[in-house]
Amino acid sequence: MEHLDKLILSLEMIGTFSFAASGALKGLHKNTDLLGVILLGIIASTGGGILRDLILGDTPPAAFRNPLYVITACLVSLFVFVLEASIDRKTHLIESVGIRHTFFLMDTLGLGIFTVMGVYSAWQMFGSDNPFLILFSGVVTGVGGGVIRDIIVNDLPYIFTKHIYATASLIGAVVCFLLIRSAHVQMGIWCGAGVIWILRILADYYHWNLPKIRDFDR
Repeated sequence: MEHLDKLILSLEMIGTFSFAASGALKGLHKNTDLLGVILLGIIASTGGGILRDLILGDTPPAAFRNPLYVITACLVSLFVFVLEASIDRKTHLIESVGIRHTFFLMDTLGLGIFTVMGVYSAWQMFGSDNPFLILFSGVVTGVGGGVIRDIIVNDLPYIFTKHIYATASLIGAVVCFLLIRSAHVQMGIWCGAGVIWILRILADYYHWNLPKIRDFDR
């Protein structure tokens, strides 16, 4: 059990790092100041977990009980801001193809980790009696922070417009739940996250999207 607890904490830190970076980049894209960049990094990395804990009745949320998550998000966001400020003024971090691809992978990494963490948290509290709650917890944890971040900067949330995002989170949550219910907790965590990573990378490479009506005239 101690080994599992260490694994969970390590994965949560990686997910926090990844989503904080994506939130900070959103702040740079919207030309916010340093405080805006840091706040968006914190919101993107902790928003989903806070929503999950409130839904599950685990209060106060973990982000307020353990400052490590917010401190990590602050440091990552500050690093992104300093990195942007230190490069050539004619080049912007958010316009660098290499950086964009790097942070796409980090965002995908965070989505997979936070989704399975949401599933695991709900399963720990309620067992396998309410699959809907467990899957909902996983998806909310995975996508919630990004949705809040985008709404704050007046953008249509990323999950409604780009590739297979929430869908990948849901599929990974189902895989994770089925394996955890079969008493394969660590396998469920790794396989659930792995499915999400693979789906996101394939969706980006092949430009997969859910069907939508283009140029709809109201």
